[in-house]
Amino acid sequence: MGFSASELILNPDQSIYHLNLHPEDLADTVITVGDPDRVAMVSRYFDHIEVRKGKREFITHTGTLNGQRITVISTGIGTDNVDIVMNELDALANIDPETKAVRPQLRQLSFVRVGTSGALQPEIPLDAFLLSEYALGLDSLLHFYKSPAEHPDIQEAFVAHMGWTPPKSAPYIEKADSSLMARLDAEKVFKGFTATNVGFYGPQGRRLRLEPATAGILDQMAAFNYRGFKITNMEMETSALYALSRLLGHRAVSLNCIVANRITGRFSPSPGKAVKSLIEYTLEKLTQP
Repeated sequence: MGFSASELILNPDQSIYHLNLHPEDLADTVITVGDPDRVAMVSRYFDHIEVRKGKREFITHTGTLNGQRITVISTGIGTDNVDIVMNELDALANIDPETKAVRPQLRQLSFVRVGTSGALQPEIPLDAFLLSEYALGLDSLLHFYKSPAEHPDIQEAFVAHMGWTPPKSAPYIEKADSSLMARLDAEKVFKGFTATNVGFYGPQGRRLRLEPATAGILDQMAAFNYRGFKITNMEMETSALYALSRLLGHRAVSLNCIVANRITGRFSPSPGKAVKSLIEYTLEKLTQP
């Protein structure tokens, strides 16, 4: 029995609802970026672009580079958007749009996030590349899916260290895919424990006209250390990417360009140049023999 029309939502042309894509538009390797304008920054390096589609903040280009087919898609900001992108890309890969049933042979996708982030350790320099070995989810997305807790020892240590209060969602821990990590690792890349937060201002300790509920949250997070696990940086997508990839049977890794250091208060003088360098590094690693 297939999924109902209100569960698997398709457009009149049978493309998936939010992304406006068909199954044949999707490559096995998917680069995700937050900023829609960053899609073209990636695809400009392709030898050939076969798909250019978009709807809302979700822009997709699919093409080839050095003989490898790659999709690059913008998620927009936040784990709520990642929830849409991951579920709909998996539907394209693994649900037949005609029968509305799960395909008998599942297809595994490889997701590589190319994003920006702020460091929480003073020794991490601006414009550095950081690979998120682990992600700390401070959003609530995973709690809406059936999932056993991963790494509960780290989770419990973080809750105790922070004095995490019940009104906040329980944090969760996820890990990157080991094979993708090995493929994208290099001596110049920092390995990190990335905190994924639910907002950009108050949740990340920024104060404009509203006062954050927890004073000194950045210093507290920077001081966390559990058997060598220190929180290295903060952003807004990685935990959902890792969690949903694990649950759906895909692989995922997140690469971050450090454009700010929240502890030293410094911001990159050339963030666009730094992001360009990370894109070039990622494509080189993904397409080398």
